[in-house]
Amino acid sequence: MNTKVGPEPGAGLIVLDRDGVINRESPDFIKTADEWLPLPGSLEAIAALSQAGFTVVVATNQSGVGRGLISPTALGEIHGRMVQSVAEAGGKLAGIFFCPHRPEDNCSCRKPKPGLLEQIEAQFGRSLKGRPVIGDSARDLQAAEAIGARAILVRTGNGIETERRFGSGRKPEIFDDLAAAARSLIGQGVSG
Repeated sequence: MNTKVGPEPGAGLIVLDRDGVINRESPDFIKTADEWLPLPGSLEAIAALSQAGFTVVVATNQSGVGRGLISPTALGEIHGRMVQSVAEAGGKLAGIFFCPHRPEDNCSCRKPKPGLLEQIEAQFGRSLKGRPVIGDSARDLQAAEAIGARAILVRTGNGIETERRFGSGRKPEIFDDLAAAARSLIGQGVSG
């Protein structure tokens, strides 16, 4: 399922998870637009990425829809608030792709499976191989790795707990928050 807001032709793609990366995480799900609260610096980070030439897209698991906790209309209102807030900060979201299914539905679009990212590739006609995919959970990183994307972890949301689980094994790129990740990507001259 996706909402296409309007791509920037030719710009590099960057994919962001929603809850815990752009807005505050909630164990009870974000169920209304009023509950959607951006994390400090996240809107400005998206604006900076947009202005640097990235096509910024959101890929998010939203099982609250499949569980009957969030109506499709309410999810649309939440995403409308997010798009408006990003625009007011000077940024642009090119699309919002979401999985409404419950974990037990075993769909192909629920992260850690790469289905949402494959939908983004198909919609934009571009590969995500080597492109930044930023998340706060292992499932975000696993979905990115499944298609050869550049997996980036932020310590907001569930990120600190996710980082702890890596132990001494191979770790992805890690940043304190979306703003720090955006500064690094822009500073590297990466445009996706």
